[in-house]
Amino acid sequence: MNYRKVLVLAPHTDDGELACGATISKLVRMGAEVYYVAFSSCQDSLPEGAEPDCLIKEMRHATAVLGVAPENVDCLDFQVRHFEDHRQDILDSMIRLNHKIQPDLVLSPSVHDIHQDHVTIAKECLRAFKKITILQYEVPWNNYTFDNQVFSCVEEEDVQRKIEAVRCYVSQEGRDYVGEDFLRGLLITHGVQIGHRYAEVFEIPRMIVKEGDLL
Repeated sequence: MNYRKVLVLAPHTDDGELACGATISKLVRMGAEVYYVAFSSCQDSLPEGAEPDCLIKEMRHATAVLGVAPENVDCLDFQVRHFEDHRQDILDSMIRLNHKIQPDLVLSPSVHDIHQDHVTIAKECLRAFKKITILQYEVPWNNYTFDNQVFSCVEEEDVQRKIEAVRCYVSQEGRDYVGEDFLRGLLITHGVQIGHRYAEVFEIPRMIVKEGDLL
């Protein structure tokens, strides 16, 4: 499939890099125009003494490492852990993004994600982008179940960019899922499943096969 415009929906500022950063790097490397939108800067979750906008700054550094153009990166201001209370506003935001960007691929969290914000983004994504191919990414510490339906093969340079992007989130240091060993190990695990060195996995609630596609 030849995706020209890709929209990454991140509930919080670091979710896209952690879940599918290597795939984002690959898409940019292959010439796709990638957009990255986070729905919360998570001010209520910041360590004591941190600047209120530190995660936004870290997000901009991280997405730049992955090759996303700065003008294609945005952060909305929904309150962390309260997305369900603003479900309709979130849906309206997605509908506006759809009209503005007109992506042909959207990356979102899984509907099996148990984080209340993540699952809200996943469900509203299915409504807002119902005529577009959607891949739902893995967040293993939040997924009690996940179907490895799509494997995105990535290369060492993509893995390195993912690790470097996650390192930009200095405010999140110490969390067990931001370490290089875990990030690389998960990529290797999924790669072994398909006979490739590295891979990221997705669920596929919707795929649109258009005229001219190989399938």
